[in-house]
Amino acid sequence: MVTTTLPLSDVLVALPARIDTVAAEERAAALAKRSIKKESKLFALDLAIRCMDLTTLEGADTPGKVHSICLKAMHPAPNDPAIPSVAAVCVYPSMVSHAKEVLKGSGVHVASVATSFPSGQSFRDIKIREVEEAQRAGADEIDMVIDRGAFLSGRLDEVYEEIVQVKEACGSAHLKVILETAELGSYDNIRKASLIALAAGADFIKTSTGKLTQAATLPITLVMLEAIRDYAWKTGIRAGMKPAGGIKTAKQAIQYLVLLNETLGSEWLTPAMFRLGASSLLNDVLMQIEKERTGSYFAAEYFSEA
Repeated sequence: MVTTTLPLSDVLVALPARIDTVAAEERAAALAKRSIKKESKLFALDLAIRCMDLTTLEGADTPGKVHSICLKAMHPAPNDPAIPSVAAVCVYPSMVSHAKEVLKGSGVHVASVATSFPSGQSFRDIKIREVEEAQRAGADEIDMVIDRGAFLSGRLDEVYEEIVQVKEACGSAHLKVILETAELGSYDNIRKASLIALAAGADFIKTSTGKLTQAATLPITLVMLEAIRDYAWKTGIRAGMKPAGGIKTAKQAIQYLVLLNETLGSEWLTPAMFRLGASSLLNDVLMQIEKERTGSYFAAEYFSEA
């Protein structure tokens, strides 16, 4: 994945007319109804696991809890070696070193939230320092939140400049930029924020922190995927997408994969370009895999919670 910055003025000039809300929602709903055959379903469920980020972002997080979720990330179904590892484990900066030690050599990445997650309301130098500390602790990926207050106040240059500075502070770590779409107010704003993040050098754009009741939806994800597509057409630069929050079932995961494939194509069907942020999703996917293999569901208690 190669990213670079583009002048903010170029992005704002290229913004299209208002998004057709009805068309976007009808398109997302139509794609959600697509049915796929058993073989394709098993492929999609396997891919969903490989694209998942398991997350623990609670005030009561401990090294022991991080250890448990890392074990789950490496071996989602310990008795079934055919089940792949997930893509990453996402933790607070103070827990990065613990996760890094447990996951060493596994291929599972360590992601860290930063920039005063989830509000984004702090001084910029503090946000940058937090990113630097997380990267120094070994984070492979940084999940930042944009300053929604600045965005909604029309201070778009501040939003852009902060992302540019965070990207620089990330060093070799990939940057995922969280828009917190529930607070942006419209599809037009979501598209604008997506393009600003992409122009500022985001490796991924992400819907939500998961801390609000309204998080990822198919129409919102479609708007963001189309922004990625249009940015790639304009610049040749491809960025990744991460819907996060509210994705709880295998059926929903497949719907997001169909939306991704139909909008961006098969090149994005990889953990390097797509992630699913939904820790509660994993066991439902595991149950659905067993159903497709054997014709019977396993009880939820058969799989570990963390």
